[in-house]
Order: sequence, then C-alpha cells, then structure tokens
Amino acid sequence: MQKMIKGANIGLASLSDNVGSVVMSLGWSSPTGEGDADVSVLLLDGDGKVRGDADFCFYNNPVVGNGSVQLLGKTPTSDGDEDRISFDLDAVPAEVEQIVVAASRYGGARFGDLDDLRLTLADGSGDSLVQFSVEDAGAVSACVFGELYRRDGAWKFRAVGQGYATGLAGLATDFGVDIDDDADAEAQAEAEADVEAEAESGKEPDGPRGGSADEPGGQAGSPAVPAPRAPEPAPAAPAGTVRTPSEETKPRARPRTARKKVTLPRAEKKTLAENDSWRTARLFPLSALKNDRERETRATSVLLSVMTQVPEFGRRLTAGFGAPAGRMETFTEVSLPHGDSPRRPDGVIRVERAGKLWTALVETKTNGNALKPDQVQAYMDIAARRGYEAVITLSNDVALDGTPLVDVRIDGRRKHKVALWHLSWAEVRHQAQMLIRHEGVGSASHAWLLRELLHYLQHEHSGCHGFQNMGAAWVPVRKAIDDETLSQGDPRATEVIESWERLVRQVCLGLGGELGHKVLPVQRAKRGTDPRARRAALADQLCSQGRLHSELRIEGTPGILAITADLRTRKLRTSIEVPAAERGYPLSRAKRLIRQLAAAPADLHIETLVEGGTGPRGTLERLRPEPADILPKDGAEISGFRLSLFKGMGNGRGNAETGFIRSVDEAVDRFHTHVIAHLETRGTRRPAAEPAEAR
Repeated sequence: MQKMIKGANIGLASLSDNVGSVVMSLGWSSPTGEGDADVSVLLLDGDGKVRGDADFCFYNNPVVGNGSVQLLGKTPTSDGDEDRISFDLDAVPAEVEQIVVAASRYGGARFGDLDDLRLTLADGSGDSLVQFSVEDAGAVSACVFGELYRRDGAWKFRAVGQGYATGLAGLATDFGVDIDDDADAEAQAEAEADVEAEAESGKEPDGPRGGSADEPGGQAGSPAVPAPRAPEPAPAAPAGTVRTPSEETKPRARPRTARKKVTLPRAEKKTLAENDSWRTARLFPLSALKNDRERETRATSVLLSVMTQVPEFGRRLTAGFGAPAGRMETFTEVSLPHGDSPRRPDGVIRVERAGKLWTALVETKTNGNALKPDQVQAYMDIAARRGYEAVITLSNDVALDGTPLVDVRIDGRRKHKVALWHLSWAEVRHQAQMLIRHEGVGSASHAWLLRELLHYLQHEHSGCHGFQNMGAAWVPVRKAIDDETLSQGDPRATEVIESWERLVRQVCLGLGGELGHKVLPVQRAKRGTDPRARRAALADQLCSQGRLHSELRIEGTPGILAITADLRTRKLRTSIEVPAAERGYPLSRAKRLIRQLAAAPADLHIETLVEGGTGPRGTLERLRPEPADILPKDGAEISGFRLSLFKGMGNGRGNAETGFIRSVDEAVDRFHTHVIAHLETRGTRRPAAEPAEAR
C-alpha cells in the first residue's frame, strides 16, 4: 500500500490492474466517539466546475454520474467506522476531468476536533492501494481530502488535505453548485462565523490551493483546485449585541438535489378485504417452502431478480464489491465444470459496461445454516480459472473484521485474483428499507417491488431473518458465570464476544433502516488495535464482570445509547446520558427534562450527573410530582442526566420469544421509541433538503 503525503499524486494503473472500479474510504475518530461528518463528491469538467447540480453527490443525492459515483454510507470497522464511496472510473462521463472528495461538519463542529483523519483507496478486489493521513485540519467545517483526475487518458489520485473556511456551502458554490436563493443569507452567516473563528485563533483561513505541474505554478501532475471566494464583510453589530437562539440554530444553506424520487408512505391505505382472514396476494409467495434447499433457491432467485429490475437497489448492493455501473443480469443454478463433477453456485451476477464483463458467483444460506469452507473454496477456484472477479456469500451471519466466516485460500496473483465478499440478509433488508422509506427510487413500481421483497425477507418462513443464534458457547458461558468458574483466556468467552458484536451490528442495521439515519456501534479501543486483541480484552472483562456492553451512535440524538447485558442479574439496561440545559436555574433544568419525558415509561430511571460522580436518582413516576428530588443536596453543578430502562433478559441463545437476541431487539426499540425520540436535540442534524422540482 502506497502512503501519500499532502500534495503528492500517483497513477492508479501503477498500483493495480483492477482499477476500473475503486472504493475510497474516509475515516476519523474522536475521544468521545460522537464525532461525525458528511461526505460529498463533486464531478468537475475541464473548467473545474460541475456541469449542473446533479454532479454534486451528497447525503440527499447519493448517486451521480450515471451511477459511476455512489455514496455507500458508513461501514463499522474494528476501531470506529468509515464512510465509503464507490467509483466506476470506466463509466465516469467523458466530460468529467476531475472528481473532488470532501467532507463537512455541522452544528458549529470543526475538523480540528477529530483525530486520525485519513483516506484509503482500494481496488476492485478490495486491496488497499493508497493511504493518506490529513494533518492539522484546523478550525474549519469542510475539508477536501483528495481528488481523482484524468491525465493522458489515465486516472490519477492526488492527496489534498486542505480545509475550507467557508464550509460546505462555500465549497459547493465555488465549484459551480447552485445554492437555494432563500438560504443565501444563512450560508453567508456561516462563512462569516468560520472566518471569525479563524481570526480568533490567530490563524489565516485555510483553503484548497490549486495548481499543477502540468500547468504553470502547480504541483507535479495535479489539477487545479479553485480557491474559495472570500465572503463579503458584514456590518459590525453594535456592542453588547446577543444573537438569539433562533439565529444560532438556523439550518445551513443546502444545495439543490436531483429529481424527486418515490418513497412508499408509512401508513398503508385502508384494506378492501371483508375480514382479517383474507390474505393479500403477494408477488413472492412463501406457503410452498418446505425445506432449507427450497428456501435457499427461492431467496436467491427473489433477490437477484429484484436487483436487476430496480437499478438503484442492485447498484447499492454491488457497488461496494467493485462492480461497475452498467447493465446487470442475474442467473440461478448455473452449472460450471469443476474436476470430475460440475458445481452449481446458487447464483451468478454479471454486469456489462463498455463491452467489459464483471462476474460474481453467489453462495446463499438461509436459517441458521453456516457457510461451508470447502464449497466456498471450490467457487473461489472456479472463479479464478474462469477470470471472474468475485465470490459473494450471503447468509444470516454478520462478518466481523479480523474474523472471517470461512477460511479459504485466496490466490494473490493479479491475473487470478478473486475477491471474497460477504453480505448479511440483515444488510439486504436495511438497504431495501432505506430506499423505499427514506431515500427513494425512480418509480412507484420499483418501490412496490422493493416492498414485496422486504415482506418476503421479513416473513418467518423465508429463512432470511439475519443473525439469530448466539452460538454453542452462549449457554456454557452463562452457566460458568453463574458458578464463577469462567476464567480469563477461555476461548468460549471470545466466541460470545464475537456473537455479541454481530448482534449489535445487526441492531444498528435494523434501527437505521427504520429511522433513515446512521446508527453505528461506537468503538473506543485505540485506533490501530488488532481486532482479535480487542475482542480478547473484552472477553477478559466478561469473565471478571459478567457483563456485555456496547454503545450506539444514532444520528440526530443528544447522546450515545448504551446497552449493557448483565449475565449475573439477567437484566438488560439501555441508557443515554444527556447534557443539562446550558441556561436556567437547576430546578428549571430538572422540570424541563421531566416535561420532555411526559410520554416516557413510569419505570424510567433518572440519575443526576455532577462533576466527578453522580447525584440523586429516582424513577420518573416518583419525580413527576417532585422534580426537585433529582437536584444535588449540596448544590453541586449539574452536568447532565443519565436515563435508563431495565428489562429482563432472555436466556435462550436464539431468536425465539424467550431468546436473548429478541430481548435485546425489544429493549433497544422500546428505549428509542419511548425515551430518545422525545428528547430535544441541540446541534440537530440538518433537515432533509427538498428536491428542486418540489419547490
């Protein structure tokens, strides 16, 4: 892997033969685990400008350039998460000469508050080609990480790492994106605030510097990047002027999005059935499924057919695997020669772009069936011999960094290289939910097809339920904790930690699909820690404390959702720490919190947080008539409140009514629905931008 320094550039063809499709990842970390940013991509012509607003790729317009650029969203890693972007460089429109990759923060946050800002670039096989660390980002709310650009018909990468003092609105405007007219004043105010912050810190405003050695005055081999325009000076405010809260919380200017897309309404129309016994006719029936083989065959055929009919969905699932954006065809039960007897993979995906074919073999498992290493190995060998690009495994299991689901040999020679990818049924459901409920698809018929697919995947007979089994070690470890015979270093404890991590990641996918927001596990281990070493340390904590613990970051909420499973007391605790209001007397702060929780469960526990420890606590039922009971008796300054709900924990290892997995799902859902959803958020995430045609 090539490590880059700021301003350096390199040709992609010199790093790999498989750079027709590449995936770029932007990552960062923060001491609290709450730092976040939005990724955006701009497709520029020879003049360094977008051809139109549709060339601006961001959270509300995640696919641009005829599908050649796509935001894949965040992916959990062993020490945090990364935002991933797929580039089908062979399909980028010929008029596009340069692709700028940036990120922006919101609510007054700055990149200088984040640690380990980095960019990595991987080829179509998933091998990392380039790594670039951004140093000294400074007090800016937008940052250009890097750029891809054409030079003599080939694609090159340049490490930029420059802050943008005027924020996302200024960055977009400078590259030719139209900003909503009614929000120009707000964009100007944000730019002025950024410049003021830089002035107070004693630094010059930082911005991307253009230039190229191919043009006079530039750096070697890098295209020019326009510098940001300086904002017009605003009239000075009279001394003592205080900005009102409404002025502080105004939404920022948002660029226009692409055409309006179709989403399905959450509330279905009143049924025309005479009574509840009438069943709605379904495109994908489930009543005839009798065994696992039939479930695997049906699930594979249903999924692959919908992928071809709904381009947004098919592209969403394959872009992260290095597939190009092109015409997709899928096949099932294909016979391929292998030794004395042919092999029949469950499915084949082929994508054609500009006369070139990208091919992946698909191996599917449903219910609790595990992938078979010898079967996957055979498909890897077949793919290598036939020049196919990938093997995709699909099951209810969830892949973890550093812990492969199947142990296979991978031929590292370039001409025989085959990428092995895994997809969970939970992730398939998540992507379908995001499209039909939140992001939208191209037509009502596509939305209906995805709804039928979602109904199929969620049905108990489909076998596509996601992670459902805590594993063979779950019951022995639980009993050993009861008997106090579980010792550190026991491999069974590590197995339980891995199962817990899989469960938490699936909870994030399910909740994120329902909300339409990013929901990610928070990893507080030191960045760079080996995943296996981190899990071994957590296993030792399980042995000594008897508890499983994880934290979730939910976009748009005022804190981190914590989940703790105490295996000794059989209790699940879901909790969140919220900061106290910045203004007002202590009693006013307590009353304000109680008002927000008017619809919360009476058994909600509220605990006062003070500097260096905790203060009084009580249930919401007791505190409603007497909010003053939550105030510290010694007058200590209140920093926040911890809100907690407790629930009995299921004992079974599976997802049955009495199972542990179901009890965790229900606990998280209850806590978010009845507690978190009612809390006021400060520095709330941006409102969804309306499509231009809808205005």
